[in-house]
Amino acid sequence: MSPGATHEVLNQAPPLVEYNLFDSDRALVEAVRREGGGWGEPVIRELGRLVGTAEVQAWGFQANQNPPVLRTHDRYGNRIDEVEFHPAWHALIDLSCRYGVHSGPWREPRPGAHVVRAALFLLASENEYGHLCPVSMTYSVVPALRKQPELYAAWEPGILTSAYDRRFRPAGEKAGLLLGMAMTEKQGGSDVRANTTQAVPAGAASGPGAEYLVTGHKWFCSAPMCDAFLVLAQTSRGLTCFLLPRWLPDGTRNRFFLQRLKDKLGNRSNASSEVELDRAHAWMVGAEGRGVPTIIEMANHTRLDAALSSTGMMRHATAQAIHHMSHRAAFGATLIDKPLARNVLADLALESEAAEVLTMRIARAYDASHTQADAEREALFRRIATAVAKYWLCKRAPAQIGEALECLGGAGYVEETILARMYREAPLNSIWEGSGNVICLDVLRAMTREPHTFDALRDELRLAAGIDRRLDVLVAEIEADVADPSQLEGRARRFVEKLALALQASLLHRHAPPAVAEAFSISRLGGDWGRVYGTLPPSCDFGAILDRARVP
Repeated sequence: MSPGATHEVLNQAPPLVEYNLFDSDRALVEAVRREGGGWGEPVIRELGRLVGTAEVQAWGFQANQNPPVLRTHDRYGNRIDEVEFHPAWHALIDLSCRYGVHSGPWREPRPGAHVVRAALFLLASENEYGHLCPVSMTYSVVPALRKQPELYAAWEPGILTSAYDRRFRPAGEKAGLLLGMAMTEKQGGSDVRANTTQAVPAGAASGPGAEYLVTGHKWFCSAPMCDAFLVLAQTSRGLTCFLLPRWLPDGTRNRFFLQRLKDKLGNRSNASSEVELDRAHAWMVGAEGRGVPTIIEMANHTRLDAALSSTGMMRHATAQAIHHMSHRAAFGATLIDKPLARNVLADLALESEAAEVLTMRIARAYDASHTQADAEREALFRRIATAVAKYWLCKRAPAQIGEALECLGGAGYVEETILARMYREAPLNSIWEGSGNVICLDVLRAMTREPHTFDALRDELRLAAGIDRRLDVLVAEIEADVADPSQLEGRARRFVEKLALALQASLLHRHAPPAVAEAFSISRLGGDWGRVYGTLPPSCDFGAILDRARVP
């Protein structure tokens, strides 16, 4: 550096842009092909390319730097209850809708459709997760709404289109529709049976498909500019599910009032709100008094998306860390050539690949199977495995992203890097769609009420029987836990953790390179691992693991 040349930048990694997020992720490419989504590779690859561009990455930053603004009234004093978003937010949703992330498997229900959609959702999560909230809810609402065929028939054309229509207009005037949900209330939170919102018939008719008037306060309504919402309300026969639109069939606005937007730790591009319902018109979905069973399949889909977005963020954090250390030099060598740095990066890569192999396997369980027996088994498997993955991966993501951020040093802690935003975003998935305790209890509930769910999960684990002694020991421990369930609730977190690790190990030993599977088992199952990342034993093949996880 010449004297006085203070603005010459040296020893910095170039921006990780203009690369294909799909092609550079060997574990994801293999998983898509293995789980039946190979036919969708062209569209996945195209989205992977777009998400890697500087333009689309800039949208993610812009949408978070310019959060939504609540407009309760117009300048004349008329109540309007609208939310104003930055153009980048709309550009992100438009991109995801064009690639079918909100409805692809329902529009084209072929084997592998949910796997393809899962890969698309994962890639979109690597860039910006907030806009995926309404995208995920639209995808997840369909199974519940189909329980009321006449309602679904009316909304289906707008849901299944690939168009995104940002206008706040009646559903019949829009080219595309997004749906949301408003379940939780101040006094109940996850205990939705404690909800106090009331619904009474709007006329003489009552029961499924009939029109009701709903009154109450929802403490958390995400994406309030959606065109309609599934809500839970009490009737004379108990908690019931309803479809509540923003606009009524006569073209007037429904009595759906936005009280405030939440000031959240992360997820700042997305509007989350409190809403007041004052005799708002809604239509009953499913049987009266059976609100929770009506929406349970919807909850499974949103929980899968929580696991997928955590997986996407973990993959991108790993890629950022490897990219930075591949270009940054310190103490006489490139960082990635330092033994301790290699240990940390390999550990992050293991966590990322284990997450991908698990979520993509579960996505296959949502696809159409060839035989009735397979369909029944996969339904049982996804019922329990989705909850297991949601708990474990959403718990792992904050620590994994935090470690990746540290790999960049001070540069990772400033807002110009994506990792600072991802670090704030990561804890959200452990809270939304059921916090950790709720999810663990749901795993136990599934095993109690549907005992064959555990049988289906155990069958999956046994596909790797005899390959690795440590895995065999863990599976035996799990079976012993299930044989004596009397004290299982107090140990539910440890039990679900075992299920997650066993599933990941079983899949890695069957599908990943030996270096990856062995390193995962010796560290996660064998006990030769510390309490932070970068504590893998020296016997691990760091080079093979890192070569697999590198980006261009």
